[in-house]
Amino acid sequence: MPEYYSAFAVPENSAMALLLFALIIPAFAFFTTPIESWWSRRQELAADDFAAKHADAGNLVTALVKLYRDNATTLTPDRVHSAFYDSHPTAALRIARLQRLATQ
Repeated sequence: MPEYYSAFAVPENSAMALLLFALIIPAFAFFTTPIESWWSRRQELAADDFAAKHADAGNLVTALVKLYRDNATTLTPDRVHSAFYDSHPTAALRIARLQRLATQ
């Protein structure tokens, strides 16, 4: 483990090890970002399905639009950026899905 500290020219102690770990891990975790985002979007859609079963889907659409409007969030984000970084499905996808569930 001394090589770990000497590679960064820092003193050998637990606090420094934790700091180095916190600074280095994002470089390695970057490659898991799309997978984590996909998983989170999948969970959000499951939550929408559950909510639509237990509440009026039309009211859920209204609430969702209000949230996006109040937060000044775009309803049409860039697809590539959204697929890579966004933890929630796009508003258009969620609204269309909820409207489809409302008619069932």
